[in-house]
Amino acid sequence: MSSARIVLITHPEEGAEAFARGLVEGRLAACVNLLRAQSVYRWRGALHSEPEVLLVVKTMAACVSDLERHLASHHPYDVPECVVLEPAHVEERYQAWLSAEVPVQ
Repeated sequence: MSSARIVLITHPEEGAEAFARGLVEGRLAACVNLLRAQSVYRWRGALHSEPEVLLVVKTMAACVSDLERHLASHHPYDVPECVVLEPAHVEERYQAWLSAEVPVQ
């Protein structure tokens, strides 16, 4: 099984690219895809519908704790989404690139 991880994070449109760049520059992620989304959710008893950006973060299992700490201190939401997925398979060359870009301490 691969140690690669996919992390889903939503972010307000404003600042999403800078947040993604911070993850890559800080070596917490090898790549972050930014996908525009319209999110419908319940928050504090009220229904909301807001434009957001879904960040699809490619990282390594060993970096998830550091990524969560970064999220807690740099993300604008009180309760940011952070869903970590374990891929069933990662192509060998992509895994090698990912491992090189997100070095495990």
